[in-house]
Amino acid sequence: MPKPSLDVLYEDNHLLVVNKPAGLATQGVIEGAASVITVAKEYLKRKYKKPGNVYLGVVSRLDSTVSGLLVLARTSKAADRLTKQFQSGAVEKVYWALIERPPQPPDGDLAHWVLKNDRQRRMEVVPPRTRGSQHARLSYRTLRKEKLGTLVEVRLLTGRKHQIRLQLATIHCPIIGDRKYGSRTAFTDQRNCLALRASRHRAPHDARAERIRVLTAADVEAIEPTWRAQIAATKLGPGPP
Repeated sequence: MPKPSLDVLYEDNHLLVVNKPAGLATQGVIEGAASVITVAKEYLKRKYKKPGNVYLGVVSRLDSTVSGLLVLARTSKAADRLTKQFQSGAVEKVYWALIERPPQPPDGDLAHWVLKNDRQRRMEVVPPRTRGSQHARLSYRTLRKEKLGTLVEVRLLTGRKHQIRLQLATIHCPIIGDRKYGSRTAFTDQRNCLALRASRHRAPHDARAERIRVLTAADVEAIEPTWRAQIAATKLGPGPP
């Protein structure tokens, strides 16, 4: 099986920002299987002719079913600083999601308390301050109507597991392709592919005073051709079994 290629969006001595395809795990795969980390390390090793192991730190993760921008650290110092920036909320994280129905109201804020359900391997909304729960917050705005659903932009204000998926499903707007959280519509012919994309981050750079902004598209009218094509080509129908 051919190894996945790496779409590099930004690179310097401190950072490596890649365009992760849906279906590829960030890390933590079985030995011999490809992940973003294994492919990226091989890319750096080959490009810079590095002997031995290559350092690459994961400072944020995307579910394997989600595509889009993923920030990696090329030094331990950068990893430490970026991790703190993500944890403190200094990084602006923006996503696009194609949902099954228009949200009401069209623009708004969502706040829930969420808790991991280990038995069902999913997150759940629970009463405020339930033991072990975390507060999850995001804002969203409606961008446009598509054939398959409604395209919304989501700004994460906290970084909880499955947060966007769960919170949109809680207001009866599941993400297309997300069977775990109630979607009954497939997104492309890939079993493990959601209509959720990390579109951009804006953060203080590790080694410079200015802020860096990495975009996978200039604006919503210029969503990456492959993702736009998936939206346009997907036919209404039941999700995969």
